[in-house]
Amino acid sequence: MIYPDNFEKKIGFSEIRKMLRGNCLSTLGWECVGDMTFSDDAAVINTRLAEICEFRRIREEEDDFPLNYFFDVRQSVARLKLKGTHLEETELFDLMRSLVTISEIKKFLAPKDETQGNSEISYPNLYNLSKEVRTFNDDIRLIQGILDKFGHIKDQASPTLFHIRLELKKMEGSVSRTLNSILRAAQAEGNIEKDVTPTMRDGRLVIPIQPAMKRKIQGIVHDESATGKTLFIEPTAVVEANNRIRELEAEEKREIIRILSEVSDKLRPDADGILASIKLLAQIDFIQAKAQLAEQFDGFEPEVLPRPHIDWIRAVHPLLKETLQRQGKNVVPLEINLSRPDATDGQETGTRPAILIISGPNAGGKSVGLKTVGLLQYMLQCGLSVPLGDRSTCGTFSNIMIDIGDQQSIEDDLSTYSSHLLNMKMMIRHADERTILLIDEFGTGTEPQIGGAIAEAVLKQFCNKNAWGIITTHYQNLKDFATRNPHVINGAMLYDRHEMRALFQLQTGRPGSSFAIEIARKTGLPDDVIKDATDIVGQDYIQSDKYLQDIVRDKRYWERKRETVHQREKDIEKTITRYETSVEEIDKERKAILRRAKEQAEELLREANRRIENTIREIREAEAEREATRRLREELNDFKSEVQTIDSTQTDAAIEKKMQQIIARKERQAKRKLEKKERNTSVNGTTDSNSPTNSQKAVRSEQTLSPKLAALLDHWQGGGEVKTDERLNKATQDSRMTRQVIDSHKQNFRQEIDVRGLRGDEALLEVQHFIDDAILIGSHNVRILHGKGNGILRELIRNYLNALPNVIGCRDEHIQFGGSGITVVDLG
Repeated sequence: MIYPDNFEKKIGFSEIRKMLRGNCLSTLGWECVGDMTFSDDAAVINTRLAEICEFRRIREEEDDFPLNYFFDVRQSVARLKLKGTHLEETELFDLMRSLVTISEIKKFLAPKDETQGNSEISYPNLYNLSKEVRTFNDDIRLIQGILDKFGHIKDQASPTLFHIRLELKKMEGSVSRTLNSILRAAQAEGNIEKDVTPTMRDGRLVIPIQPAMKRKIQGIVHDESATGKTLFIEPTAVVEANNRIRELEAEEKREIIRILSEVSDKLRPDADGILASIKLLAQIDFIQAKAQLAEQFDGFEPEVLPRPHIDWIRAVHPLLKETLQRQGKNVVPLEINLSRPDATDGQETGTRPAILIISGPNAGGKSVGLKTVGLLQYMLQCGLSVPLGDRSTCGTFSNIMIDIGDQQSIEDDLSTYSSHLLNMKMMIRHADERTILLIDEFGTGTEPQIGGAIAEAVLKQFCNKNAWGIITTHYQNLKDFATRNPHVINGAMLYDRHEMRALFQLQTGRPGSSFAIEIARKTGLPDDVIKDATDIVGQDYIQSDKYLQDIVRDKRYWERKRETVHQREKDIEKTITRYETSVEEIDKERKAILRRAKEQAEELLREANRRIENTIREIREAEAEREATRRLREELNDFKSEVQTIDSTQTDAAIEKKMQQIIARKERQAKRKLEKKERNTSVNGTTDSNSPTNSQKAVRSEQTLSPKLAALLDHWQGGGEVKTDERLNKATQDSRMTRQVIDSHKQNFRQEIDVRGLRGDEALLEVQHFIDDAILIGSHNVRILHGKGNGILRELIRNYLNALPNVIGCRDEHIQFGGSGITVVDLG
């Protein structure tokens, strides 16, 4: 129940409806705004709010939602249901564009990858509105077949129409030429002024002339000007042609009607379905209007509880905010909490009572706070976004009843106080645990003592009915009642006594002072009058009021302290969270570094394994002793064990040191073994300089080596005729040298080369050396800057890269980082 009948006007909701209508795209949305009603069903409210939230996301994230054509074609489609009727060109055009919009909306909201079995829905609540809606693509194609892009019947709509219009153009051209010839001749003879041109009268081309010259041109006078100074004559030479034009125009009109009737007959079976689908346009128009309003008010779509509850943070009266902004001022947000144990499920929802008594000075914001609660709660339960902080929680009420302002009625012979009493009677009769009562200046309008007593008695009835409410008053007995009753709590609108100005802030827990003496003094009332008033009311009352003001002031001070401490605690928590996150990231990075180090160690192991196996194979070929082979394998196993003992939890420096120790130890062992072998064995022979070993053959057979790597390998192998033990000693030294070369290249290497401005052969040479260096140091991808130009240099470089076996692929850089002017090369 919403009470009284002019509820929306009193709280300002009629202005909200007006603003919503202004956001609509068509009369379809206007009607939805007019039909918008209050609901106490939390599920319905949450669905309405979710639709707004989804459409706000669409406005922020999407650019192609179809909002171009929203036409109210319901009347023309309803007329279409009658046999023998047809739609006009403009009606068909509007219908076609509306059907296209419906089809595009349904396509936009449908699952994106429905054809691939992916049922992910981006906007589920809006999708639910459209999923059962029919689309009429055949009807769209039918209408597009006869209408052009401007909504006119095409010449090709029928063969008959095509021939009629063709002949019509010829006749009109002939008449125009004849008239111009007559006109030029008359102008040459001075019968007509030079600036006169043919014009239309009653659908016929005529020549305007002065009455004195009408006998100079033979023809029919069709009209004259209002002043009588100009006659419009149709020359005899074009009368027959104009008659034929009129006949052709009539034939054209009949053919157009025939075409429209034929198309209308084909559309008629779909009339009911089209009317049902048009509802989607109305719903979408309404929702987009609400989304615009939400952005205008900086609104929020909270999750609404299915029971009475108010815990609002930074609540703002939207109309007051706009008014103050136009004046260059800011509105003060309202903080309010009304909650109690829920009788339906027994869950504790808060510790505050359900009725709030607000007191404080006049013009301090009491009435504004009351109207803010009434307007926002009503907006919320009408399914609109509300300007609240995002940590606010909201509930639903079945009844909202207000008593705001002067409601005296001359017709009903009601005084102000009588109207208040009538409202109290209605509230007592209908109030229950799902009712919120909003009463301004409770008990005023009559003698204060009896008015306060009646107000207190009525307040008791509200408590007995477990009603919710916000009540403003100046009566001390109501403030005292709130301190005694557990279902009622006092609240005060704060006032700065030193600066003598209202702060428009609500604080609960203590009653507020009216600051009557202070305000009287500020307005300039004589001191003897103020002193006399003080004596009349008594010093006890004045002192108690001052004590109350001091209490409110102290409470405000400590509340600020508490808020400051609370904010600092939040800042500390954020700092701790940030540090914890940083530590986690550092730990992840450390582990990644250690993982890469271990991968490098494993690569070192594999490289050593390959070299030792090659050495063993060469020793076998030289018929070395089995003992030497066994010893080499044992050393290989020792090397593997040492690499695997690297602890991934050690620091980077420790791992690097360990790896250096392993490499140095292996080099010393290899050196000692070679020296011992030189002392104990003789030379077994030489190798043919023209006959490479099996190891050399295997290496030479690798076709994926780049030129620079091949040269480096030749240097390492040394070539020529060497002894086996000398080859081992040389392999160790060259391995160390190779590592130094690779390290040197790695330090000086850059992942990008710029060949812009070079000739083709120069650019290819630079790219060749660049790719060799990249392969040498083990880079996985590099970038070549060649510019866009006419694409010749890009194509030349791409052809070269595609011929290299080490190149996995080439591609353009991302458009944001250079696009086709840069080639990204993936190496393997």
